[in-house]
Amino acid sequence: HNASTAQPTQPTSPNMSFNPGATEWKPSAGASEWSPGGAAAPAPAAAAAPSPAPARQESAVSEIDESDPLWNLVLTKIANGDRERALNLINDPDALTAYPEVAKLIEELGEQDEAMDEAEDEAGDQIVEATEKMQISEEPAKAAAEDDVEDAEVPMEGVKEGDPREHLNLVFIGHVDAGKSTLSGNILYLTDNVDKRTIEKYEREAKDLNRESWFLAFIMDTNEEERAKGKTVEVGKAHFATDVKRYTILDAPGHKNYVPNMIMGACQADIAVLVISARKGEFETGFDRGGQTREHALLAKTLGVSYLVVVVNKMDDPTVNWQKDRFDECTSKLKPFLKSCGFKIKREVKFIPISGLSGANVKDEVDPSVCDWWKKSHTSGENNTTVPTLIGLLDSFEIEGRDAAAPLRIPILDRYTDRGTIAMGKVESGTVRPGMKITLMPTRNKYKVDAVWANEESVAVARPGENVLLKIGGGCGIEDVQRGFVACTDPPCRSVQKVICKAMLMDMPDNNQIFTAGFQAMFHTHTCEEEATVVKLFETTNKKGIVNKKPAFATVGMQMVVMLELERMTPLGTFDKEPFLGRFSLRTEGKTVAIGVITKLPPKKD
Repeated sequence: HNASTAQPTQPTSPNMSFNPGATEWKPSAGASEWSPGGAAAPAPAAAAAPSPAPARQESAVSEIDESDPLWNLVLTKIANGDRERALNLINDPDALTAYPEVAKLIEELGEQDEAMDEAEDEAGDQIVEATEKMQISEEPAKAAAEDDVEDAEVPMEGVKEGDPREHLNLVFIGHVDAGKSTLSGNILYLTDNVDKRTIEKYEREAKDLNRESWFLAFIMDTNEEERAKGKTVEVGKAHFATDVKRYTILDAPGHKNYVPNMIMGACQADIAVLVISARKGEFETGFDRGGQTREHALLAKTLGVSYLVVVVNKMDDPTVNWQKDRFDECTSKLKPFLKSCGFKIKREVKFIPISGLSGANVKDEVDPSVCDWWKKSHTSGENNTTVPTLIGLLDSFEIEGRDAAAPLRIPILDRYTDRGTIAMGKVESGTVRPGMKITLMPTRNKYKVDAVWANEESVAVARPGENVLLKIGGGCGIEDVQRGFVACTDPPCRSVQKVICKAMLMDMPDNNQIFTAGFQAMFHTHTCEEEATVVKLFETTNKKGIVNKKPAFATVGMQMVVMLELERMTPLGTFDKEPFLGRFSLRTEGKTVAIGVITKLPPKKD
């Protein structure tokens, strides 16, 4: 016999069977060893696969309830004690019901079951009724609880509570070429927000353009057009911090063509830094009629800055050389105008001489050998400040009127899409947290805040004064939120088309010197611009204080009470209750013609 050609013998025994209920294969303990190429030895009888049926029978017998009356009847009366026969009868209901005594017992048992079922049903009904009563009484509480869960401010893991240092927005304003961008850039450099290597790179680029003194301005003026022309176009934004406060710099354009951009920056500001050039001829150009020094200062007051810091820049210029006479000349010309804008000179306006290029009096006090009069001046508080440097002066300011407990108000400055709708604005009052529900005015649509960022860092709460980004959920699309909208919590601010205002007429277009009913201009308030028409003049007061109760018109220099009608519904507030929603300016043909405050809104409709 050749083992290499032998085939395994197939089992053909009719007695061999497989257990259909098996879940795994196990070799029989009594099986002989199997070798490749050889026939399996016949298994002894003891090793035969057991039939599953007996196991089921044993299980059935073991599971019989000995106290069951039907089992007792079959076992004792019919099977005469034969358990196997009794079990077969139990498993064959048709044969079992042929016995009259069995049929009678089944009928009696059925009546008992029906009675028990009725009792159980009755008890069940009573339980359901009691449960429903409990649900009815708890339904409002349950609904309220669900709402609370839905509205709950979501605690976000790994998200900061927010820097406890106060945050201030600084807008740098002034005539073109006064040195706003250079000063902004130098502040960032002196506070270690720009490294030396970057500064050296900007120095090379500025030298290539034959504008060596512009290198610090390149920190803020980032696009090629701004660098080539030396003019800021967009509002530059940057951040720095001291030991006591955090700041956002808003570098506004100085050119008259970009005043709307400057307004967009100033509307976010807490403090305005009015940059004046002390260089011979430059101050006069900026301050004279047509220069932007006047209009910027005027708009800063209108847009609600708390303090105005007048920095007389370029004091190190050869035409000035830190002369006190030149500094006094500039400040004495400015004071009467700033007073006419509504600034309280002693309390709200500070004057300080600096060099934005060298950094003198920016972070460190100017050397007394260079400027021998400044130490005596600031020590005596002569220029409304006892702090010698610009950054020290900013740190000393206390901003009033920031109410974290008031209803939320965030005028929307811009919006964009980034895996959801993102709205940008400044928290004017109240606090905002992820999970809060907000109302957008004037549409009155309600949405949920999914996330909050302050200065591009995710935070758990943002307080008044913070510049924030809100991710708005709840189905809010990019078209549902616009610049000029206001995000509110209840009660929301008002949305109106007509307002009664107190205003000062500052200027008029060259081709129209009469301000009367029907006059049209752009109405600028918080982040909003709307076309406005003068409906009625109620009262005018001239420079001599003479009041006219029935005026037909107003002329430049007059104060007036006037009703304006806006083209669309606009979220506004009265100046006494919500000052950040109650200031406005009117502009037309490139001029700011009037500034004022809202005194009255139309009565609410039921």
